[in-house]
Amino acid sequence: MTKPSGGGARVGGGTTGLRARAAEGLRERLQRLRALAVVVLQTSVAAAVSWTIASRLVGNPEPVFAPISAVITLGISTGQRYRRAVELVLGVALGVAVGDALIWFIGTGGWQIGVAVALAMVAAVAAGGSAAVVAQSAASAVLIATLTPPTEGIYFSRVVDALIGGVVALVVMAVLLPVDPLTVVSRAAKPALGVLIDGLRGAARGLREQDVAFADDALTLLSEGEGKLSEFHRILPEGQEAATMAPLRWHARGALRRYLESAEYLERSIRNARVLARRTVTLLRDGEPAPPPLGEAVAALADAADVIRHDLGRGHAPSGATDLLRRAVRAASAAHQQGLGFSGNVVVAQVRAIATDLLGTTGLTHDEADRDVRRAGGVL
Repeated sequence: MTKPSGGGARVGGGTTGLRARAAEGLRERLQRLRALAVVVLQTSVAAAVSWTIASRLVGNPEPVFAPISAVITLGISTGQRYRRAVELVLGVALGVAVGDALIWFIGTGGWQIGVAVALAMVAAVAAGGSAAVVAQSAASAVLIATLTPPTEGIYFSRVVDALIGGVVALVVMAVLLPVDPLTVVSRAAKPALGVLIDGLRGAARGLREQDVAFADDALTLLSEGEGKLSEFHRILPEGQEAATMAPLRWHARGALRRYLESAEYLERSIRNARVLARRTVTLLRDGEPAPPPLGEAVAALADAADVIRHDLGRGHAPSGATDLLRRAVRAASAAHQQGLGFSGNVVVAQVRAIATDLLGTTGLTHDEADRDVRRAGGVL
């Protein structure tokens, strides 16, 4: 009777785990959909408007390349989006122009497509285009050579269509439906700050419960968090660009400036937190003293980082974290006075270093933050 029961428990547990993974996958897809909702709306509107302008105002009965250019322009990845969008508009137009002219003279076929692609790429490189521009020039030349090759002359109207689609996409992107830069940057900053918060909380729990497993997990989390921090740094220019180019988003410039000013301090904090977690692991494995104030100090750092994440996400200066950071420094000093080993003293030093960096996110200069830490915890 025991074996069937155990098998049933395993099957039930596997089913529960499968449902949990399916639910997590669905949540991730919904989050991606919410993140891309503005881009989807921008792209659909730009395609419709560019087709309407090219067909009704310009008079082209089949302005295929107008919506294609709009979709390509708005379908690019994040990061320096407006500059790259302009480059892609030019890349599409260049590829269409080269494809139109060349296919008219040499006809269609396998080798003709190869020649058209090569010349379009060479022209894009000669014009100083980026890799995306070069690739898009080649793709546009392929479309001309295969789907709609010229039969009655060079269709300059298709170059005009491509430019119309690109310009409409830029107008939609910058004026009509601009992305919310604060939302974009906050979405990337939350995971990066989450690594810092969860890593510090894991180290604090390890110190409080004298359990090296928690500290070891915290070290792994902080060591693997570089990718999330890199994503945050990569997204920042896009947010700045959107707040600069889109009049409807000018109000977000102050909040984005705070994110930009905080980025360096957050990077240093995560780096120092890795050292703190590593020394916590060593402290616990070596059986060094770990008085309660040491765990309290690390936990207060985590709470302060959580406040900073919340305030920056709302566009506010994170001044509410100041008292928590001072509390962390005072608790670390109390632990030092109770007596620590080598690794414990390194943890204390890292608490003070992280507190100094996080105080920098509140608007203090490094010297002001350093003086604040010394006043709170004294000179060790």
